[in-house]
Amino acid sequence: MRRGYSGFSYADVAEAINIRKASIHHHFPTKTDLVIAVLDAWKDAFDADAASLQTSGANAVAQLGAYFGHWERCIADDTAPFCVAGMLGAELPSLPEEVAKEVKSFFDNLTSWLEQVLDSGVKNGLLKLDSPVHTEASTLVSLVYGAMLAARAYGNVALFTDVTTAAMERLVKPRKRTRSTKDER
Repeated sequence: MRRGYSGFSYADVAEAINIRKASIHHHFPTKTDLVIAVLDAWKDAFDADAASLQTSGANAVAQLGAYFGHWERCIADDTAPFCVAGMLGAELPSLPEEVAKEVKSFFDNLTSWLEQVLDSGVKNGLLKLDSPVHTEASTLVSLVYGAMLAARAYGNVALFTDVTTAAMERLVKPRKRTRSTKDER
């Protein structure tokens, strides 16, 4: 997540989690195997979080807010200042084919979820889209990952927040105002 595929070694991992390199090689014979396992774990965690949001009854606005909020917190507390799939995506041309395929699958999965959320928001009258749902979902992926990168480059989580807040404001359908009654005035 911090150094990308080419920037880490088994020695780095062994030191970070205080185990022997041989133990890592036992479970993940190649760096490709290890990185694919990490991507699978990230995808599984994302799917579980998305399913939890769905079953909680959160509407589209709340789901988008939770997604943006997740990354805002990760950037702010430095637990995950950049998505591992995003970091790998930047290295795509130099990655092994198997890893590149998994990175693409991660982004396909994310885009598909965003399409579902956006479509639900439109159907429920909460969101307005200026483009087809797939285009809007792809725009959001680009916007979030670009904002992540900019926040990292500038060391400024507020930049991420400003960008995602503006995106949300663009998408949220204005509520119709009703006339206030005499008692409410």
